[in-house]
Amino acid sequence: MPIRWSALKVSEAMNRVDALLNEAEPILEKAGQIILDAERIPNLPDYMLQRLGGVRFELERAIQAPRHRVTAVRKSIPDGAVEAERDQLKAGRQENLGL
Repeated sequence: MPIRWSALKVSEAMNRVDALLNEAEPILEKAGQIILDAERIPNLPDYMLQRLGGVRFELERAIQAPRHRVTAVRKSIPDGAVEAERDQLKAGRQENLGL
């Protein structure tokens, strides 16, 4: 039974998400480094170290979690569906014969 949604459009959307994640990752990593530097401030109380650690954890999660979700979306696309849709689109296009 053919799928009724566009596997190609979903795949292309995930490509765009990947591109944005690639742009965001260095910024999030830099923020994580700033947190690590802040954790080294002398005489920080434990409660402050815990809160800074929580921020660092969330930054790491913000890098990893979306990538795992994108991978899950890609794995949910039926095998061959993207290629079949591309082939169908190519076959459906005809050159303008200038008539």
